[in-house]
Amino acid sequence: MFSLASLPAFFTAWASGTATGLGLFAVVGAQSAFILRQGLMRAHLLSILAVCAAIDAVFIFASVWGLQAVAAWFPWLTEAVLWFGVAFLAWYALQSARRALRAQGGLVAARQAVPSRRAALLGAAGFTLLNPHFWLDIMVVGSLAHSFEDARLAFAAGALTASLLWLAVLGIGSRLFAPWFANPRAWRVLDGGIAMVLIVLVGRLAYKGLAG
Repeated sequence: MFSLASLPAFFTAWASGTATGLGLFAVVGAQSAFILRQGLMRAHLLSILAVCAAIDAVFIFASVWGLQAVAAWFPWLTEAVLWFGVAFLAWYALQSARRALRAQGGLVAARQAVPSRRAALLGAAGFTLLNPHFWLDIMVVGSLAHSFEDARLAFAAGALTASLLWLAVLGIGSRLFAPWFANPRAWRVLDGGIAMVLIVLVGRLAYKGLAG
């Protein structure tokens, strides 16, 4: 039961969750690259951020409430998510690489091929839920939260705070850098960087899947 005496423990758990979450989430991975590109395209950014935040909130607290037990009951789910994620990220890496190799590829895509809101939201969900690193991070949060016993939900709240902070940084950053991307060369650099990040990620995931 909550009491004033428990406030220091809850604050400590929240602060630890925030620090852990920043360490786990504040990286330029598949989801971050997708959000940055959509923000630069000015394509449904707020809706995408809302979907990502909602998914993070649901699964962070679900992990604390027993998602790990589900994974233990159905161990094949972990491998299935891994290989779906490898295929999905490899496809997007290929698309990014193709745009980077074309002189006007990224700029034309930004000006003419802005996806519908539905497509953008499905993309946000895909880059989150089909990314095996997302599931690994969620499991880490759930494991660490239980070490705080009665304050474990405060730890989860801290991890969610970190997620929201990182999403805000991505959203604001993409808007601040948008003027630079009137130049097609900037789009080629961005798409080339996204392709390299995803290729490295795909390689690491595939190696992990084959070695495991």
